[in-house]
Order: sequence, then C-alpha cells, then structure tokens
Amino acid sequence: MSACAPEEDVAVPPAVAELAGGVPPVAVWRNELGGLTFRLGDGPGRRFAKWAPAGSGADLGAEAERLRWARAFTTVPEVLDVGGDDTGRWLLTAGLPGRSAVDPELKKRPAIAVRAIGEGLRAFHEALPVADCPYRWSLRDRIDQAVALRREPADWHPDLRHYGTVERALAVLADPPPPDAEVVCHGDACAPNTLVGDDGRPTGHVDLGTLGVADRWADLAVASWSTVWNYGPGWERPLLEAYGVEPDEQRLAYYRLLWDLT
Repeated sequence: MSACAPEEDVAVPPAVAELAGGVPPVAVWRNELGGLTFRLGDGPGRRFAKWAPAGSGADLGAEAERLRWARAFTTVPEVLDVGGDDTGRWLLTAGLPGRSAVDPELKKRPAIAVRAIGEGLRAFHEALPVADCPYRWSLRDRIDQAVALRREPADWHPDLRHYGTVERALAVLADPPPPDAEVVCHGDACAPNTLVGDDGRPTGHVDLGTLGVADRWADLAVASWSTVWNYGPGWERPLLEAYGVEPDEQRLAYYRLLWDLT
C-alpha cells in the first residue's frame, strides 16, 4: 500500500543507466521493497526498466517467466531482457498502449478508471487458461507465509485492526472460505497495474510477479480495496459491478486479511 510514484529525485542504478542507452531514465514508481521502475523514452517506443536492489526479495526472473507465458493469451509487456549483478536485478520490457489507472488525469475520472479495472480483470481471468498455467498462487503457501511473518497489529491496515491479535487473525486465515472460481490470478491486481486507453477501455496489465492459479476473489478483494486507496470511498461496488459479480463480504474480508498479513 506504500507503493507510489516517487516525488523526489532518485538515484539511477548504473545497470539501469546502461539499459537506457543515453535516454534519461525517469523514475515512475517505487514499491514497498525499495524497488524502482524507470521509463526509458516516450511515445510508442518507450521501454520500462524495473530495478530490485539486492536483498529486496523481489524475483524479477520469475516475473519475466510469467510475462512470457501470459503474453500468449493476453496483453502484457514484452520481455526485452532480464539480468542482474551483486547490487540487484533488473527487468527490461517494452511499453504498452495506455496509461496507468492511477495516472493523475484518470484519478480525476474515477468512474472511467474503476470500470476499466473491473472489466480488464474479468477479461484477464477469462483469457488465461487454468489448465495450462504452470504457476500457482497457493493459498496454503500464503497462509504459511502469514504464520512465518506474524505481522503485528500495529503494522496492519486500519481496516483490519478489529481482528485484535495475531493469533485471532491467523485463526481466521486457517479457515478459508470454500473456493468460488479458480482462475489464473494477476497476483497484484491493485489499480496501478491496469492500463487504460484514451477511450476508457483497459489496454493491458503490468507487474505479474506473483501470477498464478487461485480463487478469483484473491484478486477481486485487492482490486476493489485498492479503489479506496486511490480514488476514495464508494468505488468498491462499481468495480465489482464492472467485473460482473455481487459483493461476497466473507471472501472480500478473508483475502484482504491474507493480503495484508503476507
């Protein structure tokens, strides 16, 4: 939830400067792990370089694999190169048409952005074949991760602090709701990761590092929740309507808790 566009100047890693080939890199995103995304150039030929410093835990090689697989079925960035050194890892991709759903102009028109996110996520889920997907976003693994991390209530999102204690929250996670619909989930379906065209329609998705088979509510819970962070209250139901489902409060609550504790 702390991921955002950097407001201050950031140091360009030497590897990114080399990838830029003389084009001034522009930092467009910083995530909570200290990773940075740079835009290299403008227009249709622009490229994007993701940088993950050593020790961040981000696996850009895994993301490159998922992008290559998903690209056969839906619109995601083309992987141009991936590599790293002792200081970190990098992933170079081609740009896609459209702009992030949290672009300042789209944040002024949340109805358009939210509809695009919901419609885009539905199309994503329908396009990717579960039977052929080699990746899983395992519920068991995510629960085990939450147990291992044991994040304290002070670090939880305020919406979740009513669970009170780590023990109570982990007990809730240990009893997941029955699966609804198994799909290939995006894995980080927050608003910034949907791209939107000038016509208000979704044009593609980015940041697929945890793509894998899971219940669709693992994505829907986070996508709808992220509308509150990015556009303010009142946009959760419109996103679900654009996707084509009625709110499922039990699954929304469960997968939001799982997201925050992992």
